[in-house]
Amino acid sequence: MSGSGDFYSSFWQNRRAGVLAHLSSLPGEGGNGDLGRHAHGFIDWLADAGFTVWQMLPLGPTHGDLCPYQCLSVHAGDPRFIDLEALVAAGWLDPEPPPGEGADTRRWRLEQLRRARAGRAAVADAASTADEAEFRHRHGAWLEDFALYTALRREKAEAPWWQWPAAERDREETALAAARERLAGAVDQAVFEQYLFFRQWDALRRHAAERGVALFGDMPIFVAHDSAEVWAHRDLFDLDAAGRAQTVAGVPPDYFSDTGQRWGNPHYDWARMEADGFQWWLDRLATQLELFDFVRLDHFRGLAAYWSIPAEAETARDGHWVPAPGGAFLEAVAARFGRVPLVAEDLGVITEDVEALRDRFALPGMKILQFAFDSDAANPYLPHHHVRDGVVYTGTHDNDTTVGWHQGLDPAVAERVAAYLGHPGEPMPWPLIRAALASVSGLAVVPMQDLLALGSEHRMNIPGVAGGDNWRWRFEWEGLPEGLQQRMAEMNRLYGRG
Repeated sequence: MSGSGDFYSSFWQNRRAGVLAHLSSLPGEGGNGDLGRHAHGFIDWLADAGFTVWQMLPLGPTHGDLCPYQCLSVHAGDPRFIDLEALVAAGWLDPEPPPGEGADTRRWRLEQLRRARAGRAAVADAASTADEAEFRHRHGAWLEDFALYTALRREKAEAPWWQWPAAERDREETALAAARERLAGAVDQAVFEQYLFFRQWDALRRHAAERGVALFGDMPIFVAHDSAEVWAHRDLFDLDAAGRAQTVAGVPPDYFSDTGQRWGNPHYDWARMEADGFQWWLDRLATQLELFDFVRLDHFRGLAAYWSIPAEAETARDGHWVPAPGGAFLEAVAARFGRVPLVAEDLGVITEDVEALRDRFALPGMKILQFAFDSDAANPYLPHHHVRDGVVYTGTHDNDTTVGWHQGLDPAVAERVAAYLGHPGEPMPWPLIRAALASVSGLAVVPMQDLLALGSEHRMNIPGVAGGDNWRWRFEWEGLPEGLQQRMAEMNRLYGRG
């Protein structure tokens, strides 16, 4: 995205408020939210409520658990988010009701996309075909690998790439050429899906810009082992000769888990990345800035030092810290993009070197109000410690909802919350929302669940717990309380964020 540095510098001159809601959480048929009319309508709702930022989670295609932080690609968009109604309107697809509750809606959506590609061919839409060819050429550096990886993975019943036959696992050119020929239709289908995603995303981003809403993305620092990029760039990761990870990422024991978190992502070979000027990372960030106005770098502390866990270890307890070349990397980012268009997710075990790296590049950090009340007045998450160039949240996708968090507090902590916030009689989550909006932080972000005053059963994710209802939360328009939009518009004006 050209001019990202200029946008980013001007963005922080005004106080702003935003809402955290993943695209998948929007209303609509077909099992998840998508890029269609409900996404455009959500932008209108945000703008009319005085919000100027929409933050969402990573948009890449997921594994079966739907976790957006373990995507099949760092560049691609999830085909589940493609608006099928637009394909019906284009005459490429016959309308078909989605399957009932409990059905595999992901598989149904992919089948609709296959029919849409055949439908476009049937009506001979030359303009779209030419547009797709230009898209394929422009994004070819990552798209061709991703499309072939997708086709091979589907052929092999979604087995991870290191379990493929050695010739394809190791990307022997004769094997890849044979696969491209054998799977040409599936490769072209994967390209078609990415073309649709990016074209529909462009329309959504234009609409957001027209309504004055900035799109705030989220970029995991690590990459899923089973992903197109690790398969295509094995030399950039700490893998053995068979493609297995030798060390994996995670975090030590913390607020969320007594045993830490073993994420399982392979670690980078940072020396190799630095040797070519971090080109892989710069290309990755360029794609994100094609999608978003600015991006949160998840687990920012991993740029100063990362928690390295032996691959054979069952938990994160056996890991240790290893230094990373974050300064050199961010210098390369600044040289290409101007002022670094990132927000640092500086939560967890934050040491002086992490703070120094963040401050050296003037990156906004994060403050979580749910973390603010378990100690005394020195707690850095309390509003009187906030700074202008920062982002304050009531909670994030990894937290409980504010209502659920408050209900589970120790009585002494609950008394401290009440004394500090000073809004007697006003039920949660509103005192915490007010504290976020009143903060000096330039951007205040409220999860959609908090705007709806929902309890713990509506949280987006429980860290360290695989499966279950993680990543599946959605809302319906009918569930928005009457007057909420007007209430938020008034609150955003009151606190100078409208």
